[in-house]
Amino acid sequence: MSKARNVVVAMGGGPTPVINSALRGIVETCLSFPGRFGTVYGARHGILGVLKEELLDLSAQAEEEIALLRTTPAAGAIGTARYKLTREEDLARTIEVFRAHQVGYFFGIGGNDTQEVCLKVAQAAEGTGYELTVVGVPKTIDNDLGDEEFELVDHTPGYGSVARYWAWTVQCLEEENRGSAPADPVLVVQAMGRRVGYIPAAARLADPEREIPLLIFLPEMNPTLEELAGLVADTVRREGRAIVVVSEGLKLAELGERRDAFGHAAFSSSRATVAQLLVNHLNDVGLPARGQLPGTEQRDAILYASPVDLTEAHQVGRKAVLLAAEGKSGVMATILRAPGNIYRAEYGAVPLAEVAGRDRPFPAAWVDRERADVTDDFVRYAWPLLGEDLVSVPIVDGRLRFARLRPIFAEKVLPDYTPAAHREGG
Repeated sequence: MSKARNVVVAMGGGPTPVINSALRGIVETCLSFPGRFGTVYGARHGILGVLKEELLDLSAQAEEEIALLRTTPAAGAIGTARYKLTREEDLARTIEVFRAHQVGYFFGIGGNDTQEVCLKVAQAAEGTGYELTVVGVPKTIDNDLGDEEFELVDHTPGYGSVARYWAWTVQCLEEENRGSAPADPVLVVQAMGRRVGYIPAAARLADPEREIPLLIFLPEMNPTLEELAGLVADTVRREGRAIVVVSEGLKLAELGERRDAFGHAAFSSSRATVAQLLVNHLNDVGLPARGQLPGTEQRDAILYASPVDLTEAHQVGRKAVLLAAEGKSGVMATILRAPGNIYRAEYGAVPLAEVAGRDRPFPAAWVDRERADVTDDFVRYAWPLLGEDLVSVPIVDGRLRFARLRPIFAEKVLPDYTPAAHREGG
């Protein structure tokens, strides 16, 4: 039997409440094949941890801590990064680190940019003749990884939980607005999702029967500030109040956006927000409005996590390892929807080249004709992802008990290295 080769797992991009459930699936499944997979390392802060040779030994961690990854949200366990792996010297360094630590398997957990990193690593290994199996693991609350037809990727781990967050948040906002409407008839709340509307669309899941005076504005609707205010005014005249969910990516005015390494707008750190612009405008035109701005809790609120999402994240991590064990490389594990009226997930694979670096738009057919809502077809798509139960998170001394991994790192054997973009100030 050939000697087992080691494994590196790296996270990329923004986290989700269930990202560590995928990590747990990878670690536990690798450990169940000791003849094929050697030591499992977590790259500290994503691909940056590979470049800096900072490899956390996940095989040496206590079983209890690995199990606790299931209900430990976001990326604090091993860290994530937003780093564009395009420079030849970075790619050469990646292969050099893998060669030095006998790494034969690389798993990248992330969205379309992380899958592009996986593709680059696979191409670099092939170009240098280094034997490396590369498998991507999908992750993004934005649900914008995949194809418009939903034939390659039905949805991504993380989306079900953020959809539940918005369904429950809007339910609570309805109680707030219904009671406070005489003084504050309009309540504006802003959702993440950049330029793709799956996250704000999930607000409709709070009210599939359309009994709440709810307006939803996706970036794909592209309204002007005046059009948006007009629709709010119509709702207030008709219903006496309105709850308005807006995407952070609406183009209403200049926001002073900061951009990440991939050139994406980071709206959470912009100088102005869509919600505040709208609140100011509504008050200026005589529509008393309050604003609310949820932040990164949309991707780390574990108490809102969908049990469906948690299970699927674990299973897609496990699927990635099984693909690698079968000798499949240059692919991303996927979640698909089984045929039939009862929701059931299936797991498959798609070539990295078909998803890397590509955004899946929100389907135009799911935008309501009035351009202030989404259709019942979207509700039928997203509804099964919410799940029915609460996720049980261990509590010790009144505090949530999250996984705490010991800082056991592989011994560095290569000279120190500064990622190329950091030397260039990037």
